[in-house]
Amino acid sequence: MIDLTHAVVVIGKGKAEFPMEKGCFLYDDEILETQAYDGPIRVETVGPQEERLSLEIDPAWNRIWITLPTNAAHFYGGGETFSEWDLMGQRIRIWVAEHQNAKRIEKKMKRQAEQGIDPLYKGPFDEYESYYAQPTCITDTKEYIHVDGTSFMAFDFRTPGQITIELYANAPIYCGRADTFPALSTLLTARLGRQKPLPEWTHEGVILGVQQGPDVIDQKLARLKAAGVPVVGIWSQDWCGCRRTAFGYQVMWNWQYDKTLYPDLPDKIRKWQAEGIRFLGYINPFMAIEKDLYRYASAHGYCVKNDKGEDYLVTITTFPAAMIDLTNPEAYAWYKQVIKDQMIGIGMGGWMADFGEYLPVDSVLYSGQDAALLHNEWPAIWARLNREAVRESGKEGEILFFTRAGFTYTVKESTLMWTGDQHVDWSLDDGLASVVPATLSLAVCGCGLTHSDIGGYTTNEQMNRSKELLMRWEEMNVFSPLMRSHEGNQPTRNVQFDADDALLAHLARCGKMHRALAPYLKTLEQENYVTGVPVMRPLFYHYEEEAAFAEKYEYLLGRDLLVAPVITEGAVTREVYLPEDAWVHIWSGQEFRGGRAVVDAPIGQPPVFIRKLAKHLFAELLATTE
Repeated sequence: MIDLTHAVVVIGKGKAEFPMEKGCFLYDDEILETQAYDGPIRVETVGPQEERLSLEIDPAWNRIWITLPTNAAHFYGGGETFSEWDLMGQRIRIWVAEHQNAKRIEKKMKRQAEQGIDPLYKGPFDEYESYYAQPTCITDTKEYIHVDGTSFMAFDFRTPGQITIELYANAPIYCGRADTFPALSTLLTARLGRQKPLPEWTHEGVILGVQQGPDVIDQKLARLKAAGVPVVGIWSQDWCGCRRTAFGYQVMWNWQYDKTLYPDLPDKIRKWQAEGIRFLGYINPFMAIEKDLYRYASAHGYCVKNDKGEDYLVTITTFPAAMIDLTNPEAYAWYKQVIKDQMIGIGMGGWMADFGEYLPVDSVLYSGQDAALLHNEWPAIWARLNREAVRESGKEGEILFFTRAGFTYTVKESTLMWTGDQHVDWSLDDGLASVVPATLSLAVCGCGLTHSDIGGYTTNEQMNRSKELLMRWEEMNVFSPLMRSHEGNQPTRNVQFDADDALLAHLARCGKMHRALAPYLKTLEQENYVTGVPVMRPLFYHYEEEAAFAEKYEYLLGRDLLVAPVITEGAVTREVYLPEDAWVHIWSGQEFRGGRAVVDAPIGQPPVFIRKLAKHLFAELLATTE
């Protein structure tokens, strides 16, 4: 139990510098003074199962350490974590950032060049940043702890028997308790918000990443149709143009359809939709400084400024860009109208709402707010803008948008999360395997609808997507709320879904399996909306066994499906842990009672098990496995 009544509080003054480079931060903090806090510590009951701890502290004290006794042995959450799942023994920063830290990736490439590829390698936990940071954790004792603040924070779980929370600004701490983990999710999301079910059309097949214009799209659609692939959407990042850089094939951030690359796009969108295929695009909070959209925004004072009053230009990969100032009501309304006119207005069925992590702490904002206190909240504001554009257009429940960056309250604004820019490899910290702990850590923080880029994204001369990796990723994403592929930042280096007939046949089978799960997924999404219980959830949510608290590469899809993705290159078997229950292997029909087992897992047959009591729910799914 987390004991708020025996909190020990230390206050201090500090000076922090968080310089940013390409969305990643250096964390330089100098503590100038500390002392014991001798003011009141109020612990109030705020609900039948919830308490709130609050302090009275002069804002001049900008460092606060609150240590809480606890008998919990396992901690999860903090937003999105990729390399670890159980946070016991770790200190986690609560600060949204670019997870693909350029310096860390450079070290990885150098290590691989010198020592060869080691997919099991993981760096020290504090080297990793996260797109989605949230001051929320849950424990094995069925409690949540949440800080209702926006400053830089850290949760320290390195000392057994206690949690230490570090704050850069005073904020109340909430603690909730429940009798079950699903009930704990209900309690937490009642405070934070919940995602609505996805649009109906998303469940009937796959959304495929295709670029370079309508002719290419039509050619690929013809092949997909001939192969029997159920396609519900085409997602084209480059709808607004492209730029070719040293990093790869990148979007031109000018949010109007490119009339050279996509001539007559509105007419093509209507044609595709008549065939049951939505067209999806891409947008983010930046603007390409060489284009007219930026020039208009800059002339009207709509951009985030630096301390000289100039537009603050942020380098993303290889080029600078300007950021819209979301605290400026006029700029906010204008950017929302851009989405309404240029995306919804031409018939898009959805888009990727990228970024949100990059607000520099030395920005000067229209509102006068301290950027260091707004930095974490920025992605939630960005998600809200997208949500409002959809709602005000009367398209809620029809249009899908998905975000990667997040913080508290993103969950009630974003239609769907995706886990960001995984590497096109098998690495535990950045590749295929990392999707599972990332998804589960989001789930316990209240984000119940998440998916990943099929095949990964980040590509370079040492990391090129293989046929095997793509197929294994497709298999995993069958058992998630959405199947959507990505070409990657260097498409020609990566195997794509239509590279040969075998790949098309595999995609067709996976798409049909996902479609067969539609009734089940719809039920789970409604459950998530009504109760806050996530669609993809940890094993311990329903099986409180010690091994279940440690398992980070398996998950439950709802109550009745257990999924153990193949995450090792070349593997044709996988050892699985099955909680104590009666399970049916979907491929062989063999029954298992629990414990550990090695099962066959050739490509096309990832280890998936149905809870025997619910087998009758999956007749259509089982028909696709014959």
